[in-house]
Amino acid sequence: MTLSAAASPAPTPLVQVRGLTVEFATEEGALRAVDGLDFHIDPGETLAVVGESGSGKSVTSLALMRLVEFGGGRISAGSILFDGSTGRRDLAAEPLEAMNGIRGNEIAMIFQEPMTSLNPVFTIGEQIAEAVRLHQGANDRDARAEALRMLEKVRIPEARGLLDRHPHQLSGGMRQRVMIAMALACRPKLLVADEPTTALDVTIQAQILRLIRILQEEMGMAVMFITHDMGVVAEVADRVLVMHRGKKVEEGSATEIFARPRHPYTRALLSAVPRLGALAGETLPRRFPLVVIEDGAAGVAGSTTQSPPQDTVRGDRPLLEVGDLTTRFDVRKGLFGGLTGRVHAVEQVSFDLRAGETLALVGESGCGKSTTGRTIMQLQTATSGRIAFKGRDIFAMAPAERRRLRQKIQYVFQDPFASLDPRLTVGFSIAEPLLTHELVPRAEIDDRVAALLADVGLLPEHAKRYPYEFSGGQRQRLCIARALACEPELLIADEAVAALDVSIQAQIVNLLMELQEKRGLAYVFISHDIAVVERVSHRVAVMYLGQIVEIGPRIAVFENPQHAYTRRLMAAVPIADPTRRDRDRPMLEGEIPSPIRRLDDLPVVRPLVEVAPGHFVARHPIGDFT
Repeated sequence: MTLSAAASPAPTPLVQVRGLTVEFATEEGALRAVDGLDFHIDPGETLAVVGESGSGKSVTSLALMRLVEFGGGRISAGSILFDGSTGRRDLAAEPLEAMNGIRGNEIAMIFQEPMTSLNPVFTIGEQIAEAVRLHQGANDRDARAEALRMLEKVRIPEARGLLDRHPHQLSGGMRQRVMIAMALACRPKLLVADEPTTALDVTIQAQILRLIRILQEEMGMAVMFITHDMGVVAEVADRVLVMHRGKKVEEGSATEIFARPRHPYTRALLSAVPRLGALAGETLPRRFPLVVIEDGAAGVAGSTTQSPPQDTVRGDRPLLEVGDLTTRFDVRKGLFGGLTGRVHAVEQVSFDLRAGETLALVGESGCGKSTTGRTIMQLQTATSGRIAFKGRDIFAMAPAERRRLRQKIQYVFQDPFASLDPRLTVGFSIAEPLLTHELVPRAEIDDRVAALLADVGLLPEHAKRYPYEFSGGQRQRLCIARALACEPELLIADEAVAALDVSIQAQIVNLLMELQEKRGLAYVFISHDIAVVERVSHRVAVMYLGQIVEIGPRIAVFENPQHAYTRRLMAAVPIADPTRRDRDRPMLEGEIPSPIRRLDDLPVVRPLVEVAPGHFVARHPIGDFT
């Protein structure tokens, strides 16, 4: 064999983790969050670490950064070999003081929520410059110049004007770009990205993923990408590490993991991923495949069952009618609070909804979908328009009648922990609307609460527990149980599954669809997750800057989108297939424009034109969305 024909030697890993074990002290003893973990990351490689909440993936990243000690954990066994600028070192054995020269300089980290990671007191320019001064010894002038260069590198428009802004003045996508700029300011060899796109809209997520990939190629750095979104994994990963309850259950190239997953847990995880196009050709919603994960003596086992299409729409008369609904907020500035402009959150929105039907409102943050839901629920005051429930105009009702109407329209919020009072048992939280509206005799309250818990898949004894004793998915079930207490006919679900793991997300969506079948509930399903919307909705309304730009049957909107914005929204959805990673697809660049306008600058509302039975599209000039 000639030298040229010989296989090239494998590269020396940038990171080599062997037998990593991380424990946390609890009243019941040591809790082992990571157990004997082995993996490596090569220079310039992207390793995706995936698993559900509690699998140990974030604890692994904190151990790598040696931040786990600051959260009450400790590395009880194993080694973390890092090939840094001063040679190969075992980070697990390094003194914490020595990590200050490595952390941020050679290994940088992007956290999930940029607003809690950025200091609200300092400008973004100063926060990036601080990292440059600390690790590179630059003076103030050079550090500020480097901060500007990094903001330009992460494709922030008009970066010079943003240097002196504070974090609260930026959108979520811009704040995440600032976090990336700060992390890359010292040109690290390894970037640890912990759920960096979970809270972002699908179009902004696509931009951030593309940005990280471009910067990785430009700077030659390795990336450890932690996520529970398998669509994101398919977009970015070279190799995949699957974790379950602190242990590695499978590892391999992204192509192998997606095409031929060997472990039952990996197969179950992939089967729970919402895939856009899964219901192609079908007119009705269909529940997610039911994934059963069981831990037995033989390890993890998984099984999957399909459900039939769900035809729940009843009656020809609308349950809810919304006509030309407009909601605006005044913007006041100056010493005397002078009126300087208005936020045009919702502009002349019209739709109807029948009993047992699900209408999905989709769009990016700031498009007005949540304000629409809150106005229907009377949590927000409408500027003009009409909302009728069962033919009765809500705005024409007496205050007492409008309060009674709230029993029939209930709201499920995105964050279940913030929706439940931590001082009260969940049983009392569920019983509270029953007591307030005097719907059930006091002697029957406990039985009614137990029945509601059973309806959402929980046990009667859970009523005596407090919110912190439940997982995120269980807390969302509790919020649904509370919403059902008043026997509503309409449920508004506002990003109710956005922050949940894919398998838990599938369970909650299936629960909502099961309740719709049993109770004939109508849903306004507010979401930016197009793949989930496909599963749950009968009809879809696409919103942009407070206006509906396209509305119609789900199959028509998704399989024959007519508006340019709808097409770009769908094109940004990550596809759980690594072989389609580099497809040529149109993208929405930049941020969604601000809905704030001057008092004399009213938006132009384009009329909806029917292009097919029940399918309406706003005819915007083509330049508005290209």
